[in-house]
Formats: sequence, C-alpha cells, structure tokens
Amino acid sequence: MDAKSGDVLFSYSTNQVPIFNGEHYDYWSSQLMTIFISQDLWDLIEDGFQDPPGTGNSSWTDENQKEYKEKLKKNATALRIIHHGVSKSIYPRIFGVKKAKDAWEILQKEFQGSKKAISVKLQNLWRDFDNLTMKETESVKDFNSRVAEIVNQIKSYGDTIQEQKLVEKILRSLPQKFDHVVAAIEESKDLSVLTMYELMGSLEAHEGRMSRFSSQPLEQAFQSKLNVSHNEFSKEEQGKRGGNYQKKGQYGKGRGNFKEGQNRGRGRNGEKYQQKPGTSSGQCFICKKPGHESRECRFRCTRCKIPNHSKRDCWYQDKQEKNDANFVKDSQENQLFYSCLNALHETQDTWFLDSGCSSHMTMNSKSFVELDRSYTSVVKLGDGKLKKVEGKGTIAVHTEEGNQKFIHDVLYVPSLSQNLLSVGQLLRKGYSLYFDDGVCTVYDKKNKLTVAKVGMSQNNVFPLSMPLHEKISLKSEVVDESHLWHLRYGHLNYQGLQLLKQRNMVVGLPSIQKNDNVCEGCIYGKMHRLPFPKTAWRARAPLELVHADICGPTRTPSLSNKRYFLLFVDDYTRMMWIYFLDQKSEAFSFFLQFKALVERQSGHQMKILRTDRGGEFIYKPFMQYCKENGIQRQLTVRRTPQQNGVAERKNRTIEEMARSMLKGKGLPNMLWAEAVNTAAYILNRSPTKAVRNKTPFEAWHKRKPMVNQLKVFGCIAYAHIPSQEREKFDEKGEKYIFIGYSDESKGFRLLNPKTNKLVIARDVIFDELAAWQWEENVQESKNLEVPASLDFQDKSNSLPSMNSEEAPRATSSPTRSSSTVLPNADTYDSNSPPRKFRSLSDIYQSCEFALFASEPQTFEDAAKENVWAKAMDEEIASIEKNQTWELVDLPNGRDVIGLKWIYKTKYNEDGSIQKHKARLVAKGYSQQPGVDFHETFAPVVRMETIRTFLALAAQMELEVFQLDVKSAFLNGDLEEEVYIEQPKGYMKKGKEDKVYRLCKALYGLKQAPRAWNSKIDGYFRQNGFQRSICEPSLYVKREGTRDFLVICLYVDDLIYMGTNRKMVEDFKKAMMKEFEMTDLGLMKYFLGFQVRQSTGEVFICQEKYIEDLLKKFHMAACKPVSTPMSSNEKLQQEDATEKADAKTYRSLVGSLIYLTNTRPDIVHSVSLISRFMNQPSKLHYAAAKRVLRYLQGTKKQGILYKKENGNNLVGFTDSDWAGSLDDRKSTSGYIFCLGSNVIAWSSKKQKTVALSSAEVEYIAATDAACEAIWLRRLLSDLQQKIEEPIVICCDNMSAIAMTKNPVFHARTKHIELRHHFIRDLVGEGEIQLQFVSTNDQPADVLTKAATVDRMEWFKKQLKITN
Repeated sequence: MDAKSGDVLFSYSTNQVPIFNGEHYDYWSSQLMTIFISQDLWDLIEDGFQDPPGTGNSSWTDENQKEYKEKLKKNATALRIIHHGVSKSIYPRIFGVKKAKDAWEILQKEFQGSKKAISVKLQNLWRDFDNLTMKETESVKDFNSRVAEIVNQIKSYGDTIQEQKLVEKILRSLPQKFDHVVAAIEESKDLSVLTMYELMGSLEAHEGRMSRFSSQPLEQAFQSKLNVSHNEFSKEEQGKRGGNYQKKGQYGKGRGNFKEGQNRGRGRNGEKYQQKPGTSSGQCFICKKPGHESRECRFRCTRCKIPNHSKRDCWYQDKQEKNDANFVKDSQENQLFYSCLNALHETQDTWFLDSGCSSHMTMNSKSFVELDRSYTSVVKLGDGKLKKVEGKGTIAVHTEEGNQKFIHDVLYVPSLSQNLLSVGQLLRKGYSLYFDDGVCTVYDKKNKLTVAKVGMSQNNVFPLSMPLHEKISLKSEVVDESHLWHLRYGHLNYQGLQLLKQRNMVVGLPSIQKNDNVCEGCIYGKMHRLPFPKTAWRARAPLELVHADICGPTRTPSLSNKRYFLLFVDDYTRMMWIYFLDQKSEAFSFFLQFKALVERQSGHQMKILRTDRGGEFIYKPFMQYCKENGIQRQLTVRRTPQQNGVAERKNRTIEEMARSMLKGKGLPNMLWAEAVNTAAYILNRSPTKAVRNKTPFEAWHKRKPMVNQLKVFGCIAYAHIPSQEREKFDEKGEKYIFIGYSDESKGFRLLNPKTNKLVIARDVIFDELAAWQWEENVQESKNLEVPASLDFQDKSNSLPSMNSEEAPRATSSPTRSSSTVLPNADTYDSNSPPRKFRSLSDIYQSCEFALFASEPQTFEDAAKENVWAKAMDEEIASIEKNQTWELVDLPNGRDVIGLKWIYKTKYNEDGSIQKHKARLVAKGYSQQPGVDFHETFAPVVRMETIRTFLALAAQMELEVFQLDVKSAFLNGDLEEEVYIEQPKGYMKKGKEDKVYRLCKALYGLKQAPRAWNSKIDGYFRQNGFQRSICEPSLYVKREGTRDFLVICLYVDDLIYMGTNRKMVEDFKKAMMKEFEMTDLGLMKYFLGFQVRQSTGEVFICQEKYIEDLLKKFHMAACKPVSTPMSSNEKLQQEDATEKADAKTYRSLVGSLIYLTNTRPDIVHSVSLISRFMNQPSKLHYAAAKRVLRYLQGTKKQGILYKKENGNNLVGFTDSDWAGSLDDRKSTSGYIFCLGSNVIAWSSKKQKTVALSSAEVEYIAATDAACEAIWLRRLLSDLQQKIEEPIVICCDNMSAIAMTKNPVFHARTKHIELRHHFIRDLVGEGEIQLQFVSTNDQPADVLTKAATVDRMEWFKKQLKITN
C-alpha cells in the first residue's frame, strides 16, 4: 500500500515496513523499533550475538548450537526488515553486512551522528524551541503539531524538558489575540501541574469559541447590489442620530428603529422625511443653484441622459460602449457599487476585480486545466445567501505572444453569476495593484512586469475581459522582446546577445536592442564593487604617509607564542617594519616604538597614518595621541580593505613568500614568525614598482644593501663550537636549521630541533640544498616549548634598534652571541625555569595589573629611557650601600647564577604613577637544593588577620599606618656561598671575568624570603615584640596594662596601629633608623586593597583591581548583571560544549580568587567555577564572565567596618546537599562577624560524600568550629579575649543535636572521626550551636546561587556597600 508523500512521512513496502529515503531518521527508527519489539527482535538489534568458536572447542554444546541457529534465524528476519525498510539509494551503505546489529549501527552513526553531532543537533533544536512563536494566521492545532515535533525530537536525542517549562514557553509564544486567554489560564490553573495536552485542549476550545463570532471560515464574495442614494437625506437629517426610513430592503448600521426595513440607524428618535428626487435642500445637483430640479437643469448631460451631472463631467465614452453593455444601467441615480451583471449578456469571459472577495471564483468549469472536485466549501454573498463550492483548481491562460500562464487556487462555484478576481489573493501572490485616474494597474513585483491595466467602467467597476477562445492572460502590456530574451538566456548580458545575432551564431533569435532598464535579477546575482581608481596620491618624502595593518590570528602560535604581526609600510620608500603581537590590543604600544625609531632614523616627522577601522586602530588613546602629535588618521570605509591596498597587498606578499619558504623545506608551521621575519628582510632588499631603480632599503638608508649574506631559509647550517664550550676531542661543529638573520648582531639565527636550542652564530657553514629530516625528530618537535620567563619578541627587518625577537645572550661565547635551550620533557637547562614554576615577573603580575604601561622587557630598551636608567642606578646604589656582594674569582667547581633586570611601574590607588622600579633579580630557578640553599619557607600574614586588624581599628577608633621596606631582601643574611654574574651594564672594567659572592640575600634567590623574615623577626624580638603563636606574621608589644602596639607583616610591607601615640612614633623612628624605609603614612593602598579611614570607620574595597581585571579580559564595556550567577544554573565537568582556552580561564579564575578577599558576595560563584580548572568548557568560561559582568555594576562596593556597642564573635554555618553534579559532594560555607563586622568567610566543597542533609550540616559545622577556635586565639593575641562560648548559628536541628550527644548513632557511625571534633568543643563550652531560620541565614548565599532579592539582603547584612 502506497501513500502520498504529502500525507505521511514515509512510503511503505508491501509488508508494511516504512521505507527510509535519507530523511526523518528519528521517526523511521522509532517505527522500526516498534516492529522489532513486536517480533521479539529488539534484543538482537541491541546486543547482537556471538559467532561459534572454531572447531575442536568442547565448551560449545548442542544446546549452544541450537541457540545459535535460533539467533541466526532471528538475525536474518531482522536484517530482511531493515533491507525492506531502506530505499535503493540507502541500501548500498549496508550492502554485504551480515548482522542486523551492524547494519542498524551503520545507519545510526551516519544519519543520527556521534555524541558530538547529537549535541550540535540538540543545540539547534533548543534554539528552535527558544525562537518558537505562533503565527497570527496559524491555528492552535497546527501550532501544537510544530511544538510536539520539536519536543519529541529533543526527547529522541536523550534530552529532557520539564512540563512546566514547556507550558510556560507555549503561553509566551501565543499571539496578542490570546492575551485574555493566557491571563485566564495563569490565574485559574497551577502551571506546575498543567500538562501540554491539557493546555492545548483548552486553547483549542477558546479558539473554537472565538471562531463562532467570526465569518472567516466562509469565502466572502461581496456581491450585494447596494444602492445608497445620498440625495435621500438632507444636511439637517444627516446630522441626526437616527430616523424612520421609508424604503424597504435597506440595511444599515446604528441604533435607530426603521419601520419597514428594520434598519438600525445612529439615533434613537427618527423622523419621517420626504423630498423631491433630484434636489437637495431645494438646490440643483448640477449647477448648484436653487429654484429647480437637476432633471430640469439646462446644464444636464445630454450624452448619457442621466440627470445627475453635466456633460463635461460625464464618464461615458463611445469606445467603451461595447464593454459597458455588459452592465445593467439602473434607473436609480448615483449607484455606489455594481457587482451584478445582466444575465442576458455573455459573462463567462469577463472577470471583475473585487476587494471584498477572499478567493478567485468562476462559474465556468471549462476554463480549468486542473480541477479538484473533492474540495468543497461554502461562499457567503453580501446579501446573506450561501453558494456551494464544488471544486478548486488552476486556470490556464495565454499571453499575446502565445505563452501559457496559470492562475492557481481558483474556486469553482457553478451557481455564481460572475467571475471574480480577488484583490487580496493577488496581493498574497506577489502582485501590486495601483488605482489612479480611473485605471487599475496590476504589477508583478517579482518579475518587474506590468501584468494588466484595467479601466474603470461607467458604473465604477473594473472589468477584465478574457475571452476563452483567445485565452488572454493577466497581461495587457507588451513586454520588451530584448529583455525577454535576456531573461531566457539566464540574464546573459546584452552585448553577448547582440554578438549572437550579428554573427548568426544561432537561429531564431530576433534583433536585440540594449535595454537601459534595471534588471533586479542581475542586481541580486551579479552586483559587484565599483572599480577603485588605479592612480592614487603618492607621498613625496619619507613618513609623509605610512600604511599599517594587522595580520592574524594564526592557528599555530610562533616560538614566542605570538599570533599576530603588525606591518608598517612607508609610502615613499616602500620600506617595511614588522612587529609580532600576542593580542591586537598591543598595537598602540608598538606604534609608539615604531614612531620613535623611524623618526629618529629618518629625521622626518610622521604626518599621515592610513589603517582600516579595526578596534586596535580606533582605540581612544591611540586616536587621542595622533591628534595631540599632529598625525592625520586616514581610515578605510567599512568592509573596504582596498582603500588600504598597499598594506593589504604587502601582507599577502609576505604571507605567500613565508608559506613558500616553509613548505619548500618541509618546516613546521610553528616557525611561521621566523619565515615572516625573513620574508620582510628579503623584500626590503627586492625591487618594487613603486620605487624606480632602487630597493626599499636603498631608498630609506641612502645606500645599496649587501646581499652576499643571503642563504636559503630552512637549509642545514653547521655552527662552530668555541673551544671554551667543548672538550679536546668533542665535535667542533653542531648541526642546525637556518631560520633567519639577526637584526642586532652580525650573525645568523639557527635552531637545533634535537636539543631545542636557538642560537645566533657568526661562524656558520651552510648546505643550502639540504633539508632537515623531520621524521627522525617528530617526538622532539612535538615537545618544543618556550618557558614562561623566556621573552621572545618576534620582528623583522634591517633596522638594528627595533624590538626584535632576540634570544638571551651567553657572555661566555665570543663567536656565538646567544645560546638558548627550549626545554622539553627530556631536557633540562639551568637557564630555564622548571615546569610547575613561574617566573618572578608572572608572580608580580598576580597581584595587580599594569595593563597599559609601556614597561621595557630588556636592559637595552630600558637604558634608552632616562626614568628606567635612573631606577637601575638607584637599585645598584642600594645594593652596594647595603654591602650585598663582593667581587671575587670564581672557585673551581662552583656554578654561577645569572641575573636579570625586572622593570615595574608602581601605581597609586587612583591609577597615577607612584614610581618606576627596577629590580635586579637572580635566576633562582637554577639553584641546586642542598648546595645553594637549604630552607626556603617564609610566612606571610593571612587575609583574615588583616580584616580582623582593620575591624578592631574601627572598633577602637585607632589609625592604621603603613611602612614599606626598600630592598627588603637585601637585608637578609646568607648562610650559604652563592656566586652570581656581574649585572649587565654595570660590569667592572678590566675585571669582566670575575663574579660576585653574595654576602646578603638578593631578590630571586630561593632562600631570600626566609633570610629577610629571619632578619626582621630577630629585630622585633630584640625590641620587646611578642610573636603570635597562631599568626607568625603578627607582632604585639605591650606597655603597662592597657597600651599596646600591633604589627602585621607581609614580606616587605607592614601595617601597624597602637593605643599610645608615642609608641607609634618611636616604632616608626626606630624602623627607619635600622632599615631603609618609606613612610606611607595612613594606610591607603595595601596589597591591592583600597582603604578609607575615618573616626570609627574603615572601608576597604578593590575598585582599581576590578577595573584592571575588566580591561585585561576585554570586559570594560560589558553590560552589568544583578547577581554573579544565575539561580538555576548547574555546572558540571562534561556539558557537551566546546573546550575553552585553559590558560585564559585559569588566569581569570585566579584573579577572581584574589578578589574574594574583600567581596564575600562572589565567593560561592568563584568557588564553583574554580572546580573546572583542568578542562574548562565554553559554558564554564561564560559563567566566569558573568561574574565579571556582576563586578562591572558593583566595582565600587566593599566592606564597611564601624564602631559598635557589642563586640562578640558570632558565626554562621550552612551547606547544600549533593550540589556537585560530577561527584555528588556538598558545599560548606561559614561566616564570622566581630559584632556585625564580617571578618572571615569560606565556601568550599567537602571531601566526602554525605548520606543526608544532617550529615552535611554536621561536617560544615565542624569546619566552622575550627575557624572559630583560631579566631578566638587571634583575638586573644590582639588583647581582645573572649570568655563566653562562641555562638555558631545553624539551620539544621538534627546537626545541632548530633553535636550534643550521639543519639543518632545509626546515622552517624560512618562519619570520619575528625568531624566529631566539634562534640568536644561543645562539651568543653568553647562552642555553642544555636538554631537560626534559613531565611535569616547569611551563610546560605555561600553555598548556592542567590536571587536578586536574596543577594541584596545578604550584602545589607554584611555591610557590603559603596
């Protein structure tokens, strides 16, 4: 049995198996699954069966053989069903497959896809679901089918959708006409229990009720004979709201009562009115003069004999008499509308344009070329009569040229007296109708053709005559034949058509005339950009015009982890400069370097900079700088790179040359930056059409370039090994790959893939025809990495002072200017930091971000700027003043530790520059344990201690002061012998071969922090300070019974306060005498905290840190949100989304973790996203960015500490239960307040899986109790002893009971012993647990995402304010 494709999804074979033709696999598989289950075959499809073992296997019994034959028979049956269920085009995919399970899996993998493909399909389905809306003309039944289709597909792919969510989505998707229905349903029914089918049934019932009052189901053919003579009423009577009308059969609207016609007027009290015909208030209609009737007027029309107009206003024309003969001329005057014709005339060939008709209708069945008589309906006429529709089909008509056209969806109404063309249906089919000056023009918008021009008849209707024997279509205007042939030839241009005719290349083509009319099809299909001028203005001097563009990002990063290169081209000389970037945002800083370089070299000033409109070039500081320095900016029009053609073409040339060099020698893509570097170097020494008889190098430098040093990129190079670096019988040469030319040294850049060593060498022998055999070193090349501290800066061209990609130099080799090892898993070099270690510069960046400071990266760059040269001089002077080292000869067998300059711009709290700091640091990662150092640990103060310190300062109305120790590590005494090289730029003349032996610690040494801590600890103890037992960085000094001085130490920064002003001043003087100190006065900016102090109040926040954080992750202009995390969001490790950049994600989360020191409102969100550091996904990254959006709107918020009457320590503890979707572990949270000033908080996932909510709360209470004991001891050291038990509030009565006695032994016997520590504390009176309602529990926000109202309440409780 076959079914039509329009009725069902699949055709069916003779045995009722649906045939799959490549579409709707889900439906087909569902139907086939039903067939398999009905015949007990589905287990075989799911699990398959095993083939019998080979001969001689005794374990295979007769029973097994019988079972195997049975499964073999079932397999054949299932396979036959699958074969019958696929079409001929699908069958080859499973041809030859012997098992039904294999055939089923092949079709499933191909048409349903893998898990990743299913995830993509689910995303598309969810997108369709979110965008689902009901159309205005759509019925509820059709909309229900669309919703059910999407929902069933989502469920077929294994996803679920809540019934309440589905119901709410349907209600949101309904059009405006259902607003009252939606309101009624929402108020009368509970949406949480309402099902989709109940909702759709209710909507269909409402739709049916509304349709009873509408006549839309009936085809309206407005064919009433409506005669309304406006001379029936006088002006006086027209002003009344009703009247008694004496004429029968007239129907109107209103609220009056008519005696015979039962008409409803517009008034309640009507009056009888009679007037002579032809007059209006005694005035003639024609001449507008009183005293006579219009039929007696001498100006009446003598042409048509109708006494209601003059001859000059008559619409009667002789040439229309034949057409107008079809209309009955009623004896009544001024008929408003005619739609009835005389039945005595021929009416089958005439069609009338009717705006009141909803569909085309005809009474002539012979005009149909296709008629579906199964279609039936009813037509309601204007007089209320019903006509039966007996079919629907298509009518064929012909144009004047003989072309056949069709009119679709025409209703066949045998009892209809006239043929009607529906104006509304014409509009829906893409036609436009224009009524003007008595003519209706029918225009085809799609083909830009005039279809018909229909004149208005005398009786104000628009008849179109289409005689059946002539078969005239909807076309009365001749189409240009040349344009028609243009369309027939697929929009071939007119020149081509004329060429075909002129040379007689075809037969039957008429003469073609070029048509200047616009062809919309050609515009849509062939429109192209307008030509750009070939001649353009050229610069007349260097730097008069500079072109710039950025190329990237590349999929593979370079050796120095760059992904972009920035190109500058001088228009006059065509000289090129290239800089390599990590991000596009670095373009401005490199532009400043480029401008300073080229202006110094050329002696000219830059005048014009031409770029595209990329965000990196229209960056506000960039634009402002150019404006202040008189540099004109020329920006391209949007999506018009041709206007920056010089830079774009140079980019293409460089890319093509670099690609050719890489592929020519089979080099990996990670060397693309070296290839681009070399390409720019070569092109600067190559001819160009823009500069005659000169290379760009000569045009810029005024001298011809030397090219005898050029070698083939990527060839084999053998570099000489100096005698200082080899034994007597070692090889004197080493094999490398040539990867470019050095700009700062007269040497070649070489790379050894075996040892991952990058060198710049002078003594080199080249084998230019040879290439490296990468097959032997695949594993080594995969491990090629660049350590974090190795700062490559890619760059190319011949200028020696540019910011080039330079490897660090080894001073021990006079012939090789640099030797650097790129470490892999098998190699280790003392000059590279080991894995799992960060460079010191990275550690410095973890606290605050100097995002836009132009800080030098090398000593050479710093030496060119006075501020940095002065900073280095101060650092050397401080070291020598402190007697940190002494110059000695290096003992035999001892290693020398390298040095490096680190440059840092320090800022004030308002973002202004405080000072430029140059720090000489040792490369401590090359130290060997047990030889160069022993102990390294040095304590730092905890953030809880700092907050408690500030809370007490507000409570006691004390001022907090700050000191900074200059070069603190230089004060630490060393116990080991450590030797370092002489610093670059400060080597002693004539003693370059000597080294420094350190007497005191230097920054970068592993033991430096401990040496300094030991030094300052000894000083404090000698001066009467007592070190806190629970906080090693807290020192207290007492005088008498009431006065005391407290110090918090964080490496070289310390804060202090005291109850006695003299003690404070004496301490400051003594410290500045003993150490070189900087007095910072009142504490304002400490470890990234901004502090505001007033009497009895201390406010801390991290506003500047947040602003820098938003800039770093390009979120400075993002829109804020009200909560850091959506209240219904659940994160898990595997969420079927793409993986995000792990490095960027870790950097973002790490920065947010530091921000939680002053923002407890984001603690839970940050704790949650920090669980996915290993393999973050796009969803996790979006959640982290939402926290940034929340911070955007709350960047000025912080914690306010105020003086209060009470000063008790109170805690709150809470937890969720099995909140982690990955391992079902729970989250604990606690908050501790000193009075109402919050000083400690935590949100952390528990280490064990809890079996009940009581167990979860019990474990969380134990963690809070441990923190409470530590805070009690800390407050005791700060002279704030707490005698009474510390109250901890919990919202679980079972957990409170478990802390008091083991009554729940059956439910607690499995809990780890360490969690029962709280029982001892409760029993000893240290801790007291009290019940608090969940609504009054602030720790609740630390364990789960909060709503907007809950978050505002939480911040109010903890005094988080602006």
